[in-house]
Amino acid sequence: MSAKVLLFIVILLSAFAAGCRSETNTNEIKEIPKVDNDAADKEFEQLAVRFVDQSLELNPEEATRLGEHKFDGRLNDYSVNGIKRSLDFNKSFLAELEKIPLAKLSRVNSIDYRILKHNLEYAVFQIETLKEHEWNPLTYNPGGAIYNLIARDFAPLNERLVNVKSRLEKIPDVLEAARANLNSPPKIHTETAISQNQGVIKLIKKDLQEFVEQAGLTKEFAPVQERAISALEEYGKWLENDLLPRSNGESRLGAERYSQKLRFSTDSDLTKEEILKRAEEDLVKTQDRMYKIALPLYNKFFPGESDVKILGEKSKICKAVLARLAEDRPDDETIVGQAKKDVEEATDFVRVKDLMTVPDEPLDVIEMPEFQRGVAIAYFDSAGPLEKKNETFYAIAPTPSDWDETRRESFFREYNDYMVKNLTVHEAMPGHYLQIMHSNQFKAPTMIRAIFRSGTFTEGWAVYSEQLMAENGYGGPEVEMQQLKMRLRVIINAIIDQKIHSAGMTEKQALDLMMNEGYQEEGEAAGKWRRANLTSAQLSTYFVGSSEMIDLVNAYRAKNGENTSSDRTMHDKLLSFGSPPPKYIKEMLELQ
Repeated sequence: MSAKVLLFIVILLSAFAAGCRSETNTNEIKEIPKVDNDAADKEFEQLAVRFVDQSLELNPEEATRLGEHKFDGRLNDYSVNGIKRSLDFNKSFLAELEKIPLAKLSRVNSIDYRILKHNLEYAVFQIETLKEHEWNPLTYNPGGAIYNLIARDFAPLNERLVNVKSRLEKIPDVLEAARANLNSPPKIHTETAISQNQGVIKLIKKDLQEFVEQAGLTKEFAPVQERAISALEEYGKWLENDLLPRSNGESRLGAERYSQKLRFSTDSDLTKEEILKRAEEDLVKTQDRMYKIALPLYNKFFPGESDVKILGEKSKICKAVLARLAEDRPDDETIVGQAKKDVEEATDFVRVKDLMTVPDEPLDVIEMPEFQRGVAIAYFDSAGPLEKKNETFYAIAPTPSDWDETRRESFFREYNDYMVKNLTVHEAMPGHYLQIMHSNQFKAPTMIRAIFRSGTFTEGWAVYSEQLMAENGYGGPEVEMQQLKMRLRVIINAIIDQKIHSAGMTEKQALDLMMNEGYQEEGEAAGKWRRANLTSAQLSTYFVGSSEMIDLVNAYRAKNGENTSSDRTMHDKLLSFGSPPPKYIKEMLELQ
């Protein structure tokens, strides 16, 4: 999940990441019992069509990401009037939706009705309560709007560049809206915006230029690029000299707003208190499991050190083994190539173990564009649900060019050879890539479920897939150590996410927890502190989703019997309903 998020008031909310496609699986729809009330279903389906059509026009940047290219020459309206139009739009559709009798809808439409209602309410909450357009400069990053037109070959290059040119011409309007709207942001947000702004300039100067030269449009594009770059450079000076000195806002949401956003972000029935209780209990269990895996490795790596006292100190044993594993690591030149090899290896493993049906769609492993770096090391990006051509990316980031050797070494100690294998499981196989390719096969009467893909489900599946692969022996105990370390990270992410924003956790307390209880490198922990401040409630989706996914698997086995269906049958079934919040899969499968 979802690092390249433009934190704005989006009409079509998605959890951090990139779109999914909703195509064909008529078998699933035939299995869903339908209430005999065609009028209510028809009314909902017509409303959903109008909502999608109008929201895409209102939010052209999101339309591009989703695969609708009628508005590719436009940018969102970030002005105060544009924000008001977004608010009025969401409130209007919410009022219309509430007039439709939920109880009279078919099961598939009933679920999509609730998904739409939840996301309309979320959009209203973002505008009226969070008001990020007033304090979050990351909202105004135009990089994604340009990148999404050149990253995928969905139309002839010259045709796409016409729209790129049009969007470049409109960048000054976005930056002017930022100057008008922003007032006293949190310092960490402004600092990140300054860094990302440099990445956007590089995108237009370097990355885009390669496409412009390929199309033979250098002369035509030069003045437009110069004006856009000049505007961004002036904006960068404004960020540094004007906004940064008055960036004294609070990045913490506070208990009330955090609780509200957490509910919207996860769409789970678990309360904030239940999530924290589960996380703290799971932290101890996972540490115990890691010690059991680490002890044989410790004896293997350090055969001469058999002091009983040391062997009984779980933390020392785990840290020693992790430190030894960190010696095997990639570098900036090899990390992308290694990820490609790991995708092939993990795919073969899933097939041999027959864990679930493996898709045939191609996956392109790429180096993460620099303007998108600074939040996470990797992301998965699939074509949008309206896109005709399926291009799917697993992006992984080398270290930024301005990092010194000490920081770079710390990074690759964290993302060593075994951790990159586990990361690839999460982002690609059988994590996000496999899950979204299965999701593509689901078809519903409306596009609601495809557009509003649940981050809780997608991240929950990806974390669950790490555990599944490790328990089946993928990569041996070395990779399982990294999977358990990642599990500790997921657990601690949920804890710090909640405690930072609603309980006053300090940076020192957060770093101590991550480094001492989660065995993280200092650089990774420092980066996570930044991310927790930048993306409130998003970090919790991993733990909430994986917890609910494990609950689903246990409930499925309890209902069907441990030996009545294979892992492949069970997993294919769980993946067959698109990407709704896990609670709806439980409802569709009638699990207790």
